[in-house]
Amino acid sequence: MAGIVRYGAYVPFFRIPRASLGGGKGERAVASFDEDAISMAVEAGRETLHGAPDVAQLLLATTSPAYAEKLNAAIVHAALSLPETTAATDLGGSTRAGLGALLLALDLAAAGRPTLAVASDVVVGAPEGAREKTGGDAACAFVTGSDADAIARLIGRASVTEEMMDVWRTPEDRFPRAWEERFGAEVLTPLLRDAATAALKSAGLQPGDLAAIIVDCTNDRAAAALPKLLGVKAEQVADTLALTVGRAGCAAAGLALANALDRAKPGDRILVVVGADGADAAVLEVTERIAGARPVRSVARWLQSKRNDLPYQTYLKWRGILPFEPPRRPDPDRPAAPPMRRADRWKFGFFGSRCTACGAANLPPQRVCVACGAVDQMKPEAFADATCRIATYTLDRLAYSLQPPVIAAVVDFAQGGRMQCELTDMDPAKVAIGDELEMTFRRLFTVQGVHNYFWKARPKR
Repeated sequence: MAGIVRYGAYVPFFRIPRASLGGGKGERAVASFDEDAISMAVEAGRETLHGAPDVAQLLLATTSPAYAEKLNAAIVHAALSLPETTAATDLGGSTRAGLGALLLALDLAAAGRPTLAVASDVVVGAPEGAREKTGGDAACAFVTGSDADAIARLIGRASVTEEMMDVWRTPEDRFPRAWEERFGAEVLTPLLRDAATAALKSAGLQPGDLAAIIVDCTNDRAAAALPKLLGVKAEQVADTLALTVGRAGCAAAGLALANALDRAKPGDRILVVVGADGADAAVLEVTERIAGARPVRSVARWLQSKRNDLPYQTYLKWRGILPFEPPRRPDPDRPAAPPMRRADRWKFGFFGSRCTACGAANLPPQRVCVACGAVDQMKPEAFADATCRIATYTLDRLAYSLQPPVIAAVVDFAQGGRMQCELTDMDPAKVAIGDELEMTFRRLFTVQGVHNYFWKARPKR
C-alpha cells in the first residue's frame, strides 16, 4: 500500500478576466512572460518537498514542455537540488498524464521508491477559441511514500483506454484541435462512468460515501454528466477552479485535489477521475496525518495573491502569438553549455557559499571570501528559500525584455549576503527600497533554442 505524503501547488500571479477574452465568467491564470512549464513545476515542487522524505524518482507531466527533445525533468531536478541518484522522467502527450504520473508515483512508492510527481502546464489556445477562454496555467506536485506515512491513502483505482479523435495536436500544429463536442461527450461519458464505478467498487465504496468527487476531462459535457450518472449530491462535487484558474491541462485534476486536501478531514474519501482517450480514476482516503503535512501556501492563498488586470494584447505577446517590435538592443548571447555546467549549483539550485573563517555569505559562491580574503575556506549554502530586501534599484527601459522596464535591484538577504538580480511579478510604479522579497525560478531569455534559467526575486506571496 502507498499514499500521498506531501503535496503542493502553484498558480501564477497574473490573471486575465474572461471578459477580455470575448466573454464568460471569472478569470484565467496566466504564466508570466518569464514562466513556463519547467519554472512552474519548480515552484510546486519547492512547496511540496518541505518536510518530505528523500525521493528516489522525479516524474514531470506536461503537454507544454520547454524542450521537445531534452529531459525537461532534469532542469526541475537541478533547481530542486535533488541528489544525483534521483531518477528523472518526462511524461506527456495527453492531459491524462497528470493523474497518470500520480498513479505511477504511487506504484513506485508501493515498490519502495518514494517519488515526486509534478504536473505543470501552460495552456495555449487559438485566439477567440474555447481553449483560450477556458484554459489556465498552473502546477501541482505530490510526494508519494509508504502507507504508514500517508496523509491520503490510495484505496481504489481503475483505468479504461480507448482510441478516439477528441483533442489532438501534431508536432507541426501551433494550437491543439478538437472534434465536435457532442461526439466527444457521447464517447467519453460512458468511459468516465466505467472508470469511476470500477474504482469505487475496488475501494468497496458507494458514491454516497464520498466527501468529494473531482472530474477533469477534455470534454466539458462529459465532465458535467458524470456526477449526475453516479447520483452524487451537488455538495459532493469539488471545485475544479474553472472560474479562478481555468482548466490547467495536466495539472487541472491535481490542482483541484490539492485544493480539496487543503480542506479535507481525516476519513474523507475523494474520487478523482480524468478523461482523455479513455479515463483514469483513483479513490483516496484522508488520514489523521493531514493536519501536520499541509503546505505553507494553500491553493486559496495562491488564488488570493494576484493581479487580475492583464491586458489581452500583453497576454498574446507573452505567448508569442502577437508579433511585436523587439527591444532596440542587441540580442543576448546564447548561453554556453560549459559555464552552465561549471556553475550548475549556483545557476539552478541557487547555492552560494559561506566563509568558514569569518562567517560571511558570498553570492555568487567564491573561492576567495569577499569579506576577509580567506582562500578555499568555503562551504555551500542554499539561498533559494531565503528572504531578502531591496537595498537599491533602477528601472532599465533599454534592456532586452519582453516586459520592459526591467527592474534591476541590489538585494540584501536575511541570512547574509548581497547580490544584484532582476525583480518579477512587481509593478514598476510600486517598487520601493526595503520591500521584502522571496526568490523564484524563472526563464531569463531564450536564444537559438536555448532557455536561460536563473533565479529572480518577487514580492512575498
